[in-house]
Amino acid sequence: MTLLQSRFLTSAQTIHQAPPPLHSEIAFVGRSNVGKSTLLNSLLAKKLAKSSSTPGKTQLINYFYSLWRYNDSQITLYFVDLPGFGYAKVSKETKKHWEHNLLEFLQKRNNIKLFLQLIDARHPDLPIDSKALAFLKAHTNNDQQLLQIFTKCDKLSKNELKRLQARYRGCLFTHSPMENAMRDSILQTFFDALALKGYDESTH
Repeated sequence: MTLLQSRFLTSAQTIHQAPPPLHSEIAFVGRSNVGKSTLLNSLLAKKLAKSSSTPGKTQLINYFYSLWRYNDSQITLYFVDLPGFGYAKVSKETKKHWEHNLLEFLQKRNNIKLFLQLIDARHPDLPIDSKALAFLKAHTNNDQQLLQIFTKCDKLSKNELKRLQARYRGCLFTHSPMENAMRDSILQTFFDALALKGYDESTH
C-alpha cells in the first residue's frame, strides 16, 4: 500500500459533529500518554496529531483523512483519535458527559471497521486497560475488528519484549522512532483486518 495524501480533517465533541459516515474508519483508543499521537503521525507520515501538555485534557474526537493506493485501487480511510482516558481530573458531571458522548459514538458510528486499543508495553496489566478491552468487546459489531497494539516497546529490554510477545500473540508491538519495515507491517495488518482486498470506494 502507498500513502497518497494525509491531513487533519476536523474535531468533534459528539457524534452529531462528526463528518458524514462516507468512508471506513480506524479508531484509536487508549489511556492518556500511551502514544496515540506518535503512532498516528508515524502511520500518516506527517505530524498531524498533537499531544496535550496535560494528559487527559483534550476530550475531542479528532479525524484524520488519508488516501491510499492498494491493489490498484484508491481507498479513503479516516483515522479517528478518540479521547485518552485515565488521567483527567475533572468533575463527575463532566466525566459523565464525556462517557455519554463516547458511548453514543461507539454504539452508532457503524462505519468504524477497526478498533485499535493501545497499551503501554511497560504496564501491560493495568485494570483500566482490561476494563477498556471488555468495554470495546461489548460494543463492537460483527463487522468490526479489534486489535491490541503495545507501544513504547523500545523502553523494554530484549528479553522483556520477547516475554511480552510470547504472552500476547496476535498483537502488534511498536517503538519510536518507527522503522519503515515496521510501519509497513502494521499498515498491512490494518488492511488485512479491514478485508479491503478488492475494495472500491469513491475518493474525495
